Amino acid sequence: MTTLIPRPQYTERIAPFIDKNIIKVLTGQRRIGKSFILRQVMEEIRRKDPEAHIISINKELEQFRDIRTHEDLSHHLKLFLNKPGSHYLFIDEVQEIEGFQFCLRSLLAEEKCDIFCTGSNAQMLSGELATHLAGRSVSFDVHSLSYREFLTFHRLEAGQESLRKYLTFGGMPYLAHIGLEADVPFEYLRSVYSTILLKDTVAREKIRNVHFLEDLVAYLADNIGNLFSANNISKFLKSQRVDLSPQVTLNYLRALSNAYLIHRVSRAEVGGLKIFETGEKFYFEDIGISHAIRGFNFRRDIHKVMENAVYLHLIQQGYSVHVGQLKEQEIDFVADKSGDKLYVQVSLSVADEKTATREFGNLLAVQDNYPKYVVTLNDIILGDNQEGIRHMNLEEFLLNEL
Repeated sequence: MTTLIPRPQYTERIAPFIDKNIIKVLTGQRRIGKSFILRQVMEEIRRKDPEAHIISINKELEQFRDIRTHEDLSHHLKLFLNKPGSHYLFIDEVQEIEGFQFCLRSLLAEEKCDIFCTGSNAQMLSGELATHLAGRSVSFDVHSLSYREFLTFHRLEAGQESLRKYLTFGGMPYLAHIGLEADVPFEYLRSVYSTILLKDTVAREKIRNVHFLEDLVAYLADNIGNLFSANNISKFLKSQRVDLSPQVTLNYLRALSNAYLIHRVSRAEVGGLKIFETGEKFYFEDIGISHAIRGFNFRRDIHKVMENAVYLHLIQQGYSVHVGQLKEQEIDFVADKSGDKLYVQVSLSVADEKTATREFGNLLAVQDNYPKYVVTLNDIILGDNQEGIRHMNLEEFLLNEL
């Protein structure tokens, strides 16, 4: 059995809900580590109650193949839920069970067990849970490893070489068990990508033009951090000689987002409430998977990879993120967590005076006192300057608890 490496930021968030009659749902991309977090929760339950009855169903395992519907699930559980004592139900990839919400709703009503689930499809989970289990479930978004976690998982010391490995291979947890040597990590990442594409997008969303979907993902990998609009969608369609409407392309993007492969980041007016309906950016849940799709050239790709890494660092800490629009100026990231905001500009370097004026100037135009950061790769740090804007190198930022 693979050794469990703790991810306490998740288990600590889940702990207060144990033994509460509410469904705990871990959501996120496949192979992101949801199952391992569930196993850590199981270990904690066993530690506190050695007599607890733990029922574990992993829909990715052959032994549970016959549990296809909520009726199958109910029948399976009857074999276990009549024993005296506490019962805990863990279901991996619950969306693979048709009508799962009906069985879970019944279990909640009867208070027969404490329920924990994982899922890899945002639309299905949010739709079914919101419709049938409103107010009776709580979700925890699970993300790829942060840079700090990456160092722990791979037993590395902070430094430029470790940062380069993180920016190259990304944060899929299982890489800690296969190493970061030669092409083996990318072979693994390509297999994960294929599973997500075929199982969580093509099969789930009944997508017909698989070849175009693959081209679309490659296009996104090439254009991380670029504004995506109807105009460049049309140009892309023409370049691929594909007879699909822009709306179909948008549907494909939604399917990829539902599978947690990519994140759509919309533009929002800084200091206002307006969310722009056109022009958004896309970032990958895992940097390594984007490289497995398109390859990685450090000199060519470093700026977009930096931007993706900064975005991930923000959402890993629980921020919701928008691209900021302030008149004609753009703020790379406006992050909000329970009303606390921060602003981030990402640049390869600000050693050039013109670049420094632009990056710091965009932040100076924001008239509030929330924290503001300029993040660069490995400049000489200017420190807190220009009215409190903090200049940080990328590694320092990724190690910083914001």
